[in-house]
Amino acid sequence: MYKYDKLDRDFVASRSAQFRDQVNRRLSGELSEDEFKPLRLQNGLYLQLHAYMLRVAIPYGVLSGAQLRGLAGIARDFDRGFGHFTTRQNIQFNWIKLVETPDILDRLASLDMHAIQTSGNCIRNVTSDPFAGAAADELEDPRGWCEIIRQWSTLHPEFAFLPRKFKIAVSAGAVDRAATGFHDIGLRLTKSISGEIGFRVLVGGGQGRTPRVAQQLSRFLPKRHLLSYLEAILRVYNAAGRRDNIYKARMKILVEAIGIDAFRDAVNDEWLLIKDSAIELHQSEQDRILAQFTPPTLPESHENWSAITAKRADDRGFDDWVRRNVSPHYQPGYVNVSVSLKSIGRPPGDAAASEMEAIAALAETYGQDELRVTYSQNLVIPHMRQTDLFAIYTALAKLQLAGGENGLISDMIACPGLDYCNLANARSLPLAEMIFQKFGDAKTRQDIGPIRLNISGCINACGHHHAADIGILGVNKKGVENFQITLGGKTGEDAAVGRILGPSFVEADVPDAIARIIDLYKARRLSASEEFADTLARLGPASFKDAVYETV
Repeated sequence: MYKYDKLDRDFVASRSAQFRDQVNRRLSGELSEDEFKPLRLQNGLYLQLHAYMLRVAIPYGVLSGAQLRGLAGIARDFDRGFGHFTTRQNIQFNWIKLVETPDILDRLASLDMHAIQTSGNCIRNVTSDPFAGAAADELEDPRGWCEIIRQWSTLHPEFAFLPRKFKIAVSAGAVDRAATGFHDIGLRLTKSISGEIGFRVLVGGGQGRTPRVAQQLSRFLPKRHLLSYLEAILRVYNAAGRRDNIYKARMKILVEAIGIDAFRDAVNDEWLLIKDSAIELHQSEQDRILAQFTPPTLPESHENWSAITAKRADDRGFDDWVRRNVSPHYQPGYVNVSVSLKSIGRPPGDAAASEMEAIAALAETYGQDELRVTYSQNLVIPHMRQTDLFAIYTALAKLQLAGGENGLISDMIACPGLDYCNLANARSLPLAEMIFQKFGDAKTRQDIGPIRLNISGCINACGHHHAADIGILGVNKKGVENFQITLGGKTGEDAAVGRILGPSFVEADVPDAIARIIDLYKARRLSASEEFADTLARLGPASFKDAVYETV
């Protein structure tokens, strides 16, 4: 993972000192809230319903054990003992006191972390595959390129005040695990006919009020031109993006308004002016950054699947966990372990300080002192020996974190909703709990199989409901919290936006409506291996609509 040098540390420390002065001026009354707002947002500090919320950057979702332990300390010392992992691979603290914020930023700086550009109309945290650098199906490790983009975009003077927030994702696996199709810019590492590795560039994706799937801008972009090409895209958007209407200011609206071909022409015209210029990253600097992402030296580990198979036969919980939460590694004898932050009684994505400390210890003891945050609000410990799997499972079971929920209906993405957010129309977290309770039996969840269910408390879609097999959107209907159901959303190469099923439901009726959808799916799928998306495509939405509304 990337290691800060003196330049990085001096920069973060100076930014923290600047914000301490700004907070002091706000507390003394020298700055009004209107004057202070853009300053706090540039440091990831939001004012929500009940308190300030601080969003901390976790670049491309990578953490060391010491950093996760440090975040646990912040949760314990400055919050209510927990943190909330987000879909942008960051962490949020929801109960922050303004006067203590500079101390938190100092603490983050000591951990080689910060909260810069986690808010505002700028380039936000660059996200990536949570298995990057450890996956069996990867073309190459994309994290170095994420770091290059992070360093290029941090405090970029031209892109600090874009028309709206801007999101970039990079993926390199055979499977797109970074949802690149729902980003302003999605980058997929790919190989040309000649064997050169470069980028396939997608633009104009996003969720929110007007969800759109990104379109291909370039089939193949050589690596050496990455920064100049990104700069050209951002220049076109910054100049032509809407600033008169916040709902029409995202790049997806611009791409749709002028068409992908006209947008490509505008980008190429701009690119000709800067291609092969000083904007291109010098080879020595590229090598310096990429060298920090060389694969770890992993001792030889002999596969021991016979012992694991015997344990799985004796222990149903271990069997479920291995099936759902253990994924292939590029080196024989090693695996990647997903730690599910989803269980009954737990808000999706929340982790207590004690849990973070224990998970950090597992990464240090059994892994390579490295962890990942996933966009589905879980954690991953990469580079684990297969021979240690039962010991890891046993340790997680003691923490009540050994649920084999990864990818199941219980593995919900849910935004904080109206419990915290002043933009929300409805509460997401209580509904997530009700749905989990509805499918509370572990065997039932396993029998349903992989299916994504996401919940957003408002149209801003922070819960990614548009991109789920079953999406749930909170709406306000004459002052009453209601929930709209969508079906058919997908991430990956065949990314798609879910379609509204029909009229909304009051909260109490949603779990039964979801159960009717699941019952029809299980009854009509051709086999237990037929995925929900395929059953939906074969039967058509009308069949599910009839099943859901016939008893309403």
